[in-house]
Amino acid sequence: MARASHRRGDGSFDRRKFLLGGGAAAGAAAGAAAAFPTPAISQGIRELKLVTSWPKGLAGLGASAERMGRSITDASGGRLRVKVFGAGEMVSAFEAFDAVSAGVADMYHSAEYYWEAKSPGFSFFAAVPFGFTADEMAAWIHFGGGQQLWDELSAGFGVKGLLSTNTGVQMGGWFTKEVHGPDSYKGLRYRMPGLGGEVLRRLGSVVVALPGGEIIPALKSGAIDASEWVGPWNDLVLGLHKVSKYYYYPGFHEPGTVLSTGVNKKLWDSFSGEDRKMLATVAAAEYTTSLAEFNANNARALRQLADDKSIEIRRFDDALLEALGRASEEVVAEIGHKDPMTRRIYESYIAFRGLSQRWAELAERGFLNARHSTLASKG
Repeated sequence: MARASHRRGDGSFDRRKFLLGGGAAAGAAAGAAAAFPTPAISQGIRELKLVTSWPKGLAGLGASAERMGRSITDASGGRLRVKVFGAGEMVSAFEAFDAVSAGVADMYHSAEYYWEAKSPGFSFFAAVPFGFTADEMAAWIHFGGGQQLWDELSAGFGVKGLLSTNTGVQMGGWFTKEVHGPDSYKGLRYRMPGLGGEVLRRLGSVVVALPGGEIIPALKSGAIDASEWVGPWNDLVLGLHKVSKYYYYPGFHEPGTVLSTGVNKKLWDSFSGEDRKMLATVAAAEYTTSLAEFNANNARALRQLADDKSIEIRRFDDALLEALGRASEEVVAEIGHKDPMTRRIYESYIAFRGLSQRWAELAERGFLNARHSTLASKG
């Protein structure tokens, strides 16, 4: 999707140009900005505008943003009243960061890899192929130096970022035909955005960019052979099981996708220390709640899909996963050396991943393997 530029020559954001030159979305933003000055303050109450990259009410993603808004309002005793705007209601999905950076909106709920054109370093705070799980990401952010690097990166754009949602491990995608080994990816027409898409290109796939609403028609018509979306819950809601037979795992490309709450930096700095702690606490609680919601609903949806005899749930074979792993390391390393700031983020991320991997092998995988072998017959 083409994105309009509202940057000055020095890279800073031009609020006036954004409002005057951005078409329908900017017009909506101007109307909202007039109705709610940024931030509107009346009788000690601040009205905060939270823009999102999701349709209102979207299962998981949209619901998390709205729950976050309600939690801030409740935790502040009503002093901070958050109004949540779905994608397109105030600004378009991919204008959320710029709107907050410019002060047109106060907060956004989105995925940081959408801002990779501003800095490739943002991708490390959302998801990278063969990267962190949800727990590992939280560990790196809170206890591995990740938040400090994120603060340094986003401050240059006038934003403060907070972890606030996680989808958990995603699935590999829906296929209209079987895949065996890396050769089967050559010429495969695959809908996958972001760094995962670049990995597929290294294996010879034809990567297609499509919004969610166009995936079903494309699979039906044969315009694409495969597509990822999220996981069983969201995939079932979208209806991917009705147009594809093979459901592959694991989702190498997004092992624990983070959605963030970005706050205008000047607004963040204007808050009292108590309010900043409250916002961080609400975001951390929503991170845990959203992950629990995704895990619970994915488990239920997977059982439903497994009971559907027209669907085959399959694991990518080892040869294919090894090829995807090699290509992923190449792509992530290339991105990680784009500029000095991104290199520092990349080096911290990779070092912490190595540290976490040893513990995960002994603890998480060791326990899960033991549980599976002991209780497999009861699953």
